[in-house]
Amino acid sequence: MALLLSIAYLPPISYFALIAKGLVLSADKVEPSVVYIEACENYQKQSWRNRCRFYASDGPQYLNFPIVHEGSHELPITQIKVDYKTGWIIRTERAIVSAYKTSAYFDYYKDELFSILDAHPETLFELDMDILRFFLAKTGIAAEIRLTNEYVQVASYAEALPTKYGLDYREILHPKRPDNVLDELGLKKPYFQVFAQKYGFVSNLSIMDLLFNEGPDSILYLKNI
Repeated sequence: MALLLSIAYLPPISYFALIAKGLVLSADKVEPSVVYIEACENYQKQSWRNRCRFYASDGPQYLNFPIVHEGSHELPITQIKVDYKTGWIIRTERAIVSAYKTSAYFDYYKDELFSILDAHPETLFELDMDILRFFLAKTGIAAEIRLTNEYVQVASYAEALPTKYGLDYREILHPKRPDNVLDELGLKKPYFQVFAQKYGFVSNLSIMDLLFNEGPDSILYLKNI
């Protein structure tokens, strides 16, 4: 069944694990998963839409980016503009370099990822979509990405219920609410992390944590192979 997801910035591993679940891989064919991205909602603060969680030298930390405040936040998600006046891109790239410069695959991916940020996409939606496509390509997840054409009310914050677009995970994946997605998919398992010896393994960080540490094997982790 298709998925319905909100847009996200450097999304958590659970986000990509759900997409990978619908991907069918076999010796003779690849059937991509079908994912609807919510394009008709209003912007919501304190969500994954403009923040992520990564593994820094002093433990798990958050990165976020500011938006342009044009009156009310009650604007369609596709119209929310990114505020580039605060210098957040330089701080973000420095934080990512500091955290992952010794990871096995960081040098393979950093330039292309940073080029997305340096291009200054005008809107939050454009920035997040560019990042989503980048990580889908680099993790090897074949997905047919579609945009919603009308808003469907969220029916549950605790379980994924079917909608006209597919199973609704828009509000289940949220930094303020724990979820059991990785448990359900059998993915509460460790992989190598740069600072694990210091702080232990940390689950469900940004997908960049998995990609920078596992590289092309990320798809094997996400598919639980």
